[in-house]
Amino acid sequence: MKLKLVALLFLVSLTGFAQTDETLLKTIYTNSLTKGKSYEWLNYLSNAIGGRLSGSLNAERAVHYTKDELEALGLDRVWLQPVMVPRWVRGAKEYAYIKSSSGQSTTVNICALGGSVATDAVGLTAKVVEVKNFEELEKLGKEQIEGKIVFYNRPMQADLIQTFEAYGGCVNQRYKGAVEAAKYNAAGVIVRSMNLRLDDLPHTGSMTYDNLPNSKRIPSAAISTNDAEMLSSMLALDKNLDFYFRQNCKQMSDVESFNVIGEMKGSKYPNEYIIVGGHLDSWDLGDGSHDDGAGVVQSMEVLRLLKESGIKPQRSIRVVLFMNEENGLRGATKYAEVAKAKGENHIFSLESDAGGFTPRGFSFDCSDAVFNKIEGWKHLFKPYLIHYFEKGGSGADVGPLKTDTNVTAGLRPDSQRYFDHHHASNDTFDAVNKRELELGAATMTSLVYLIDKYGISPIANNPSLKD
Repeated sequence: MKLKLVALLFLVSLTGFAQTDETLLKTIYTNSLTKGKSYEWLNYLSNAIGGRLSGSLNAERAVHYTKDELEALGLDRVWLQPVMVPRWVRGAKEYAYIKSSSGQSTTVNICALGGSVATDAVGLTAKVVEVKNFEELEKLGKEQIEGKIVFYNRPMQADLIQTFEAYGGCVNQRYKGAVEAAKYNAAGVIVRSMNLRLDDLPHTGSMTYDNLPNSKRIPSAAISTNDAEMLSSMLALDKNLDFYFRQNCKQMSDVESFNVIGEMKGSKYPNEYIIVGGHLDSWDLGDGSHDDGAGVVQSMEVLRLLKESGIKPQRSIRVVLFMNEENGLRGATKYAEVAKAKGENHIFSLESDAGGFTPRGFSFDCSDAVFNKIEGWKHLFKPYLIHYFEKGGSGADVGPLKTDTNVTAGLRPDSQRYFDHHHASNDTFDAVNKRELELGAATMTSLVYLIDKYGISPIANNPSLKD
């Protein structure tokens, strides 16, 4: 009888935990959907400030705006963390056309890749050689490539449901394309935009020259998917056509910028840190609403929602708005360096950098034991249609914080439309749905609440695993 009574009391205690967590999550979602600030913040960040390329005036304005808003939340501490960042300037709008051997010209849509050098003032005209990968480039060799424009035309793989996997399968041609083409004395590079749909919008993104001397660096641009299809079709009929493009971009000297950091001090374990974050910089073609304005305001909203919901964290919780994710990762590197130098124990880091679409769940970089613990909370998210709890990657900005014992994670929204906007001129505020954005903020806050309450130890303080 005594054993049965103990078992009954234990079950009641478990039920009490579950009800408390369910009630708290309901409160968090209600507050986000009825009294949220994320959409308002994003509106200002996108429409009053705009694109926030590292080192730009807009990036500086975004730093001061977000710092002021975090201070208004009444956090325990808000500060700026200095970091030197690259400054690349696009210059005048790019221009390009295809000229057939018969003399007919067709204008196409291009944009310079981030970090690229400019063409000559009069532009660059050359024959074109089309390849799908670096192996094809090697087979052609210097004899067939020298003096020509290399056209990388490997599309994102459409049958992959995980669109980030499709992106990862072809982004090397954008990032390393110029380095590889320069080995064979190519004159320039044109890369098919990283986009799953066919449209007229070129998508920019970072590229590298590695250690190539300035004299060997060749101009690199992205071409829209529609125009990539057209160029490929025209090349199939006429190998001797010319491609002309002109761009005026320039790499400037590094400038000082800042990570923006806000903190709620933990009441019980102040030296254990949980962070949420996104990157404050963006590309310059749109206003960076999905990439990554959404992640910025959702991360800010996590701390506001905790306060609004009456949750007093046991552990110290920080929001970190990283600078320079897009073309250098300098902000993330600096934050991790400072944290390590101070001996700070970052037990959990959550990033939102996959757009402001409907949240589906999270991916976690952690041990199997810790993942099993976290997966035990999955039922709490089911009423909000959050079903995706998987081991995998986390995010670029929280990656430098990863150790063998801590956890890094990424919010995983529905990604099917993300690459329609990624790094393009249509990454704008009107493409973000208010309700989807707010659901994402609530989902992040709920996970942070659970991590703070139960920690990341596989067994301790976890009622779901004590039976």
